[in-house]
Amino acid sequence: MAEGERQSPPASSEDTPPAPQNFIIPKKEIHTVPDMGKWKRSQAYADYIGFILTLNEGVKGKKLTFEYKVSEAIEKLVALLNTLDRWIDETPPVDQPSRFGNKAYRTWYAKLDEEAENLVATVVPTHLAAAVPEVAVYLKESVGNSTRIDYGTGHEAAFAAFLCCLCKIGVLRVDDQIAIVFTVFNRYLEVMRKLQKTYRMEPAGSQGVWGLDDFQFLPFIWGSSQLIDHPYLEPRHFVDEKAVNENHKDYMFLECILFITEMKTGPFAEHSNQLWNISAVPSWSKVNQGLIRMYKAECLEKFPVIQHFKFGSLLPIHPVTSC
Repeated sequence: MAEGERQSPPASSEDTPPAPQNFIIPKKEIHTVPDMGKWKRSQAYADYIGFILTLNEGVKGKKLTFEYKVSEAIEKLVALLNTLDRWIDETPPVDQPSRFGNKAYRTWYAKLDEEAENLVATVVPTHLAAAVPEVAVYLKESVGNSTRIDYGTGHEAAFAAFLCCLCKIGVLRVDDQIAIVFTVFNRYLEVMRKLQKTYRMEPAGSQGVWGLDDFQFLPFIWGSSQLIDHPYLEPRHFVDEKAVNENHKDYMFLECILFITEMKTGPFAEHSNQLWNISAVPSWSKVNQGLIRMYKAECLEKFPVIQHFKFGSLLPIHPVTSC
């Protein structure tokens, strides 16, 4: 168990619909640095990190090609992501002087902004229709910023929050855990990479060579968990081009490394110094624990990231309530 934290499975309703709930449109609550204390004590923080760690445990030691159950809800989420992918094809980049931040992204985003609730309604059963406007906000927040045409770990966190909300209302269940990461989140990553490449999106708040990655963090956490106790792949192997090429289809972590090497030129140690340092860690278990600590410190406890997070009835700002 990472850092001795207690995990609880994502909330779900097996047979009975959840009790009626007053859903609300999520809004920002973290306006100043001192507000960060509210976030760290909140039910939202506890539920979010619990969700991340539960999935981390669920995929431990499993390949992406591992056989697992794919429910109807998972299939509907993939169809939703396929729609976003198709819209990229229908919205080619425009000619412009600036190399980065292609303005066609704003056209693509406007379509999502308009259609988000309809898309989410295809995943959520009718008796939970009241939840759609609340849940749809997290989907809209998960694909980048249309003003700055950038994408970063805060947007990735919004997608994890979107999935967490679907668990809390019972659309996704405990036995969907592996498919949430391997099917849905993996498809989300593919679509985000296509967005980043097509519209030359800027990294949001990138720390350059000192950051883990320009765009993502969670696939490194879950991807390192997949590799725990691997019979021969060790952390030192992910900087080996042959090992990456032969195994990336089975492991998220290696897929991320492949994408970095496609997007960046020069020696790996220079363009991705943090990852290079991680390759010296002796075991995947230690890599995984270290990445969870780093995720908390560099993403979840950083005001520039969390100031954009939105809170509603499903991920509330109020302090953790003990049962």
